[in-house]
Amino acid sequence: MFIQGELIYLRALEPEDLEFIFLIENDVKLWEVSNTQTPYSRFLIKQYLENAHQDIYEAKQLRLVICHRETHKTLGLIDLFDYDPQNNRAGVGIVIQYEQERGKGIGTEALDLMIQYGENHLYLNQLYTNISTDNKASINLFESAGFELVGIKKAWTRKGNQYKDEGLYQLIF
Repeated sequence: MFIQGELIYLRALEPEDLEFIFLIENDVKLWEVSNTQTPYSRFLIKQYLENAHQDIYEAKQLRLVICHRETHKTLGLIDLFDYDPQNNRAGVGIVIQYEQERGKGIGTEALDLMIQYGENHLYLNQLYTNISTDNKASINLFESAGFELVGIKKAWTRKGNQYKDEGLYQLIF
């Protein structure tokens, strides 16, 4: 599956993505946003990729790879998770792996493409995301796409010895 944008395209996971996903899932700097507590082995990621053929109705998740349109370089991942067809909603999360690729419109375009996909193909009523209140880049990204802050979960996540607030953002179509 390809979902085309101007700068990037979104595609389904492939077995060749094992090393890229291994890097993302084991990047300690990203654990806070992904709620990861322990490293993932290549074996577990390989098993995950072998089951990536499940559709969103079966897996309740859709993970797509963000690729540069001209170079085909793998840049990041965008996920729909907690897919709820009864209530027509899903969570959305995004990660751009390489810091030098951030701030170039890649995340904005990937999020816009996923919003269009959710609304026009899955017939979602809404998307939501959870963002640490100190993650200004993510807040700006999601607010620029029309997401609105609907609540703050106080002392929701722990980083070291400190607890952080997390905002709940919604986009209702």
